[in-house]
Amino acid sequence: MNRDDVAWSGYWPAAPTPFTATGALDADGLVALMNLYADMRVDGVLVNGSTGEWFSQTDDERRTVTEVAVDAVAGRFPVVIGVSAYTQSESSALAKHAETAGADGVLATPPPYVHPSPDEIVSYYEAVAGATQLPFMVYNWPRGVAVDMGSTPGLFSRLADIGNVAAIKDSTGDWLKMLDTVEAVSDRVRVFGSFLHRRGLATLLDLGGDGNIDGGGVGAPFAVPFYRAVADRDAESARVWADKYRAYSSRLIGGDYSGVYASPIPQLKAVMNLLAQPGGHVRPPLLPVTDTDTLAALQTVVDESGVAEASARVLGASHAA
Repeated sequence: MNRDDVAWSGYWPAAPTPFTATGALDADGLVALMNLYADMRVDGVLVNGSTGEWFSQTDDERRTVTEVAVDAVAGRFPVVIGVSAYTQSESSALAKHAETAGADGVLATPPPYVHPSPDEIVSYYEAVAGATQLPFMVYNWPRGVAVDMGSTPGLFSRLADIGNVAAIKDSTGDWLKMLDTVEAVSDRVRVFGSFLHRRGLATLLDLGGDGNIDGGGVGAPFAVPFYRAVADRDAESARVWADKYRAYSSRLIGGDYSGVYASPIPQLKAVMNLLAQPGGHVRPPLLPVTDTDTLAALQTVVDESGVAEASARVLGASHAA
């Protein structure tokens, strides 16, 4: 399998998992979120990734989230399911379930906490990717697992050679390392990284790379048209959308993917709530953003970015179509 076996590109939200105020899984909220993404005309979605709070769900809940999301999307765009877990057997079981549920692919980080060696990482991905026939996305997430696979020369090339691997999501936080990933493997597998800025545009047009997968989709009104312009090789329009996205996102997320006002997932869900989007509540150990000054600051970012108005225009056009 290689990059030509999947049509994965463009802007994908990493979907949060909506929970109620009492911590219950909100399946209706998840359906509404998938429908919102369809109206926003995103190019795909990642479910049960880091933003989806997989770490606070039971395996049964993760399976339910997978089934609800796949059924709600109903083939309108690709659905890739996160199967990261502490053990290889658990990740493999979740991958097999994703395949039976009708997902389009699966994704996983290396196992958190254990700091596996390069050989152990390759062995892990061979096992989990080989557990199904689905295309597999390798996820480099140093902030979450304390291992940066891009720091080991040749490791991404080894992973790209694994049979089912069709893509790499490189969330290193080190932009030059991400460029190394693009150069090393983008001829063989899809590469999702940090491209939603002018340097990223130049990379997409001249070097390679395929898309962004970022938290919640709150930047979709700017990011979706950016990638449409990239596909048309309309650099002038793409720069306009990149600047809008950059001005907005840089006030919320640091270069290392930390949140500016709170930890990233509570901050994301607070912004989604301000935009009247079905992000829902967080689960412990995460805490909701309730401080009035913080919420006011987030509201200012939303207001000054113009994202609410852009979102309304997109949704109005979608509903009129």
